[in-house]
Amino acid sequence: MKTFFESVKLELSKVTWPTRKETVATTGVVIMIVFMVSIYLGLCDVVLSKLMRLVLG
Repeated sequence: MKTFFESVKLELSKVTWPTRKETVATTGVVIMIVFMVSIYLGLCDVVLSKLMRLVLG
């Protein structure tokens, strides 16, 4: 068990962690993409439901 945790600690020391600025920037990009995809899917839902009402009556 001790060897395992020493290995984990060694591997984590090799990781290049992003800076706070990079983290904030990438989080902003992710939020914008999620927002745009949700708008797109919402519009698709509205259009398809109207088409279904038109076809089925």
